[in-house]
Amino acid sequence: MADVAKPIQQEARAAKAAKKSPLETAKEIAATMCRQPKEAHWLGVRMENVLRVYERKIAGVTSANVCDYLEALMRKGQVEWQVKQSLDAIGLLMLYGYQREDLAIPALREAWGSRLNQRVGISVSDVSENATEGGSPVTTRLRRVLRVAHYAVRTETSYTQWWERFEKFSGARPESELGADEVRAFLEDLAVERKVSAATQKQALNALVFVFGQVLGRPLGNLGDMIRAQPKRHLPCVLTVEEVSRVLAELDGVPSLVGQLLYGSGLRLLEALRLRVKDVEFESGQIVVRDGKGEKDRVTVLPEAVRESLLLHLEGVRRLHQQDLAAGFGGVQLPYALAVKYSNADREWCWQYVFPAAGFSKDPRSGAIRRHHLHESTIQRAMSEAVRRSEVPKPASSHTLRHSFATHLLESEHDIRTVQELLGHNDVATTMIYTHVMNRPGLGVRSPLDGGLRKRLSHSR
Repeated sequence: MADVAKPIQQEARAAKAAKKSPLETAKEIAATMCRQPKEAHWLGVRMENVLRVYERKIAGVTSANVCDYLEALMRKGQVEWQVKQSLDAIGLLMLYGYQREDLAIPALREAWGSRLNQRVGISVSDVSENATEGGSPVTTRLRRVLRVAHYAVRTETSYTQWWERFEKFSGARPESELGADEVRAFLEDLAVERKVSAATQKQALNALVFVFGQVLGRPLGNLGDMIRAQPKRHLPCVLTVEEVSRVLAELDGVPSLVGQLLYGSGLRLLEALRLRVKDVEFESGQIVVRDGKGEKDRVTVLPEAVRESLLLHLEGVRRLHQQDLAAGFGGVQLPYALAVKYSNADREWCWQYVFPAAGFSKDPRSGAIRRHHLHESTIQRAMSEAVRRSEVPKPASSHTLRHSFATHLLESEHDIRTVQELLGHNDVATTMIYTHVMNRPGLGVRSPLDGGLRKRLSHSR
């Protein structure tokens, strides 16, 4: 009998030894899902961390408990990607380790999104997993190349859209069959059939040249004779000093402050909205524009007239930033790899936007939830309404204030080279266009109608 029982006991011990713990099971699954061992390692570490908190009551853990745990991580200073990794680790552990389908990753993401919605006023869709960016394989490669080269999000959007339009025009043919002839036909169609401007056709050409040269490794070379859209010379819309005063008087709050900076400093709209606290130098009376058009830095004047209003505005922004920090947020997007080099810099006061948005939004690339700068459409709508109420009979926009800044400086006899530097123009010829819309046109030419003929007409009446 004893001889019979012995093998049974050995089999039982072997079966027990072969049985893995929920943590080990989840770790093995994570290892098969991760591309890199390092990622699987950290998922395992985060599984162990949550087990230390909930191991004795793991059966009773709810999605609310998980959200509380994630909030605690944020209060300890963990950034968005770390919290997201913890959420994924918990979802894997619960599903594969404890067979809790109600706490799988999709369910946890929805619950965490609802929690953030209650806290900061963003939608659940904003914090869900980044959707796979659509498009052809070439589009995916294009995005990767642009991001490695630190191209702007707007450039990425523009280039990918032009490539998709080119693919559609070419009848979805394989990219290996596309070349200079197809590009020429597409660009000529834009000019002849679509009647686009010269600038639009040039933008499409630049996008396709980049794709063929940098992504496909097949430079287009000389496209030969091609029908091009004819460039037109337009004079900028400029307001008089009195008209500027009337328009600015119709702006209130933050739009008023932004409008004063556009006119008083000659900033482009996005340059003003992207200002960081550190870029406004009150003591020296100047504004440092970082990564302006063409990724160039420059210095321009800080108007004395907005000094007090801007200081008062920044006090309110600082209080908002402190509230965000207390809620576990407060981080902003940093240029290039500064977020890696200085891990806590995104939460520091000096890096915060001067004009922050009212709510949180998702970074289109990283998926991180942050408070971005104010959206340009807010100022554009306010400016359009202000022009309407002021009854200024001109199609003025926010950029008109920058044109007016340059023109009024030239009318005040400031050196054109100085104005060029303040505006950030590469070529003085670009700045020269404002001499054609000054209040003293030409070389003081007097119209012949204002001469003797005018007197004769007045006498004849």
